[in-house]
Parts: sequence; C-alpha cells; structure tokens
Amino acid sequence: MKILLTGVTGYIGKRLLPVLLNEGHEVFCCVRDPERFNSEYYESTKLHVIKADFLDYDSLRDIPQKIDVAYYLIHSMSASIHDFDSMEKNCAENFKNRISDTEAHQVIYLSGIVNANELSNHLKSRKTVEAILSKGTYHLTTLRAGIIIGSGSASFEIMRDLVEKLPVMVAPRWVETKSQPIAIRNVLQFLKGVLLFEKCYDQSFDIGGPQVLTYKEMLLKFAKVRELKRHIFTVPVMTPKLSSYWLYFVTSTSYKLAINLVDSMKIEVIAEKNPLQEWLGIDLLTYEEAIQQAFGKIEQQNVLSSWTDALSSRTIEEGIEKHLNVPEFGCLKDERVLDISDEQATLKNIWSLGGDNGWPYANWLWQFRGFLDKIVGGVGLRRGRKNPIEINAGESLDFWRVLVASPTQKRLLLYAEMKLPGEAWLEFKIEDKKLIQTATFRPKGVWGRLYWYSVWPFHHLIFEGMARRVGR
Repeated sequence: MKILLTGVTGYIGKRLLPVLLNEGHEVFCCVRDPERFNSEYYESTKLHVIKADFLDYDSLRDIPQKIDVAYYLIHSMSASIHDFDSMEKNCAENFKNRISDTEAHQVIYLSGIVNANELSNHLKSRKTVEAILSKGTYHLTTLRAGIIIGSGSASFEIMRDLVEKLPVMVAPRWVETKSQPIAIRNVLQFLKGVLLFEKCYDQSFDIGGPQVLTYKEMLLKFAKVRELKRHIFTVPVMTPKLSSYWLYFVTSTSYKLAINLVDSMKIEVIAEKNPLQEWLGIDLLTYEEAIQQAFGKIEQQNVLSSWTDALSSRTIEEGIEKHLNVPEFGCLKDERVLDISDEQATLKNIWSLGGDNGWPYANWLWQFRGFLDKIVGGVGLRRGRKNPIEINAGESLDFWRVLVASPTQKRLLLYAEMKLPGEAWLEFKIEDKKLIQTATFRPKGVWGRLYWYSVWPFHHLIFEGMARRVGR
C-alpha cells in the first residue's frame, strides 16, 4: 500500500513511520525541512522523502498521484499564541485540495476530543480542520484523542516535571478537570487499524483509555508509580495567565504552548463510546500501565520521538539549511584547537553533551545561563535531550538546536535558541587528531557587542575548560 505521511518530524509521526514500514507499506514522507529528517536511520527502500510545506500550495507538486491513503498529522499549537488557528486552516485547505487531485481513497486525521459545549481555541481549530478535510474527494476517518501518554509526549513530560520537582504543589483549579488519557501504543494501534477499513469511512471516533481521571488524580497516580509522596492543593485565584507562567517556569514547556495548554485544560475531554475498539480488537492500557511503559522506554534509552523536537522555533520555521553555513564576516569567535590521542573517545564525549549528562566544565554556569534565559522568556535548559548518547539533526539539545550531527564527518554543529542580541553557533569537529571547538557569535547592533564582551571572561573559562574535558 502507498501511504502519504505528514507531520513525520512530530511526536506521533515519528512513532507511526516505523510501524507502517514494518507492515511492508511504501511510505512517502512530507517534510518541510529535509535536514531535520534522517531517512538513513530507517534503512528501508520503501521510504521516500518529499520536501513540502503545506502553507505553500506550490511546494506540494511532488506529492505522487498514485497513493492509497494519506495521514494528516499536522498541527501548529506551539507555533503561536494567537494565529495558530489560521495557520491550521491554510494547511488543511492546501492538503485537502492537493490530495483531492490524487488517487487517495482515504485520509486519516488525528484530532482532539471536541464534545464539550465550550471549546478552547485549540480544540475549535481542530474541529475546523476536520470540517475542511471532510470536503475532499476521498473518504475521511477522524480519530479524536485526548491526552496522549508516552515517553517524550508533552503531557507525560510536563507531568513528570511537576511530580519529580515539586513535593507540594499549589495548583490552579483546572487540575480538577476530567480527562481520559490514552497510551501512545493504543493511539498507534488505532491509526494503523483504520487503514482502508471501510466501516470507518466518513466517520469520526473518540479514542481514550479505560479511565476517566482529573489532572490531580493523574499527577498523584504518576507519583505513586514513581514511588513518590506528593501533596496537591488547589487555589481558585490563579488566572489563566498565572497558570501559564506556573507551567512555563516549573516544566520544560514553552510559554506559547503553556498558554494553549492551559486554555485546553479548562475543558473536560471525555471520549464518547463507540464500537471502534471492538472492531479492531485493541486492548486498552490503563493510565498506570502507560506510565510504566514510558519509563521502560526511557530506561532502555529507546525514546523514538519527543515533543520538544517538533516544538516550533525560529530555526525550524526558517529551515535548518539557512543556518548551516556558519558566517565568517561580522562575527566574534572563540576557537580552541587541542591535540587528542583517541578520536573515538573524543567523539563519544561530543555526542554526550548536555541534557541529563550536563556540560563537561562549569556545568553550574550553564545551568545559571539557562535559568536567566527562562526568566526573560527563553527556552532555558529544561528541554534537555531525547537520548543521552544519540543525537540527530533537528533535535533540541538544551537551549541549542542540532543542525549537523555526523559521526562520519566527526562534526556536531549547534545553533542557539536562547534569547540573544544576535545569533550564535557552537561547533565541534575532529580533524587530523585535533579537536576544533568554535563558538561563533554574530552580534546585532551595539547591544550584541556589549553582550559578547561582558560575558567574555566566562566564555574564556568555560570554552577552555570544555575543550580540555571533551578532548580528554
């Protein structure tokens, strides 16, 4: 079967792709930025990469005519506070028009549960997208999910941050809102199960786990699985804006996503009963089982995707390729060259930078810089990294975005996503038994230059120490 897969660099898309390939399907992946997608990782001759931006209809011409099914897994919740709904409308219209010109029999759309009388802007947008997609010449199958629990999912990581960092929580009243979480494994089973299943044509189905829980109950059950004792007190006076700041400072979420999440968390998300689970023969995991499975993947260092990798940023929006060529002119640099005796050991050190591993020299200064970045609205260090020993282009690494991660070229290139009066790159490469570590800063105006020279003493200390530790 020939399948078109969108959102393949996102959390769900990265999980669904290997499932489809293992089933023997030929998969055409639409990616806005091919530099973010490592097709070699999958080692499949049935995988094809198409450069396509669904905000630009002209870029969709390479989508093949002969496809059987298309998955629509695009959403812009973390892209903006205000205009993500208009972005989603444009994407959906372009997708619908282009797929209607192909031979596709079915489109499968993963949406959100929209049964409440009052919907958040996020859920209203999902409902609008479903209405747009339903006007195509194909059969539409919509799966509506609530909170998805799995290693690397936004919901899982936010709850993990809250539970593991706060023994006592003073929480907003939306923690009493009911929801019906579902395990990522079950979501993938539903997405695979409805493929060309005619009973599902031109229908929508709510999918949820076997339990209806409040957010407070979810946090306490999470703590129980982790064998932690936690206390949660609710206060009625915390406004949505204060709630957003609370999530932003305590967890790894961005402020944009925090606002949209809080807006959605005020709405009950409970699945309406339907026969789909019975038709497909799916055994639903409980919330506790989903948490245990997620930690199993983390312990095995087998987290396939993370919500932070799909998190919209300036780097991703502009395209990674626009930042690949580190500028030479008008820049300030700190370069360290060090003789090394073991290239593979040094490469291993480079590949393990950041995240829970920390930074090899003056890690407390890196943490302090991350704290300052968070205070002024930046991403800080809380995104961490998905895997402690593996890394790929497009992934987040603390407050950096990975542009190049090539073991064969022995090169790692990072681009700063922290708040800066300019642009910054950090590069590590190995040539002729030498480690070359280069920090490049392109200042913006006088403030950029003042920033560089004001932190130069710290840079001198950190970069010198880091080069010695990495090359050790």
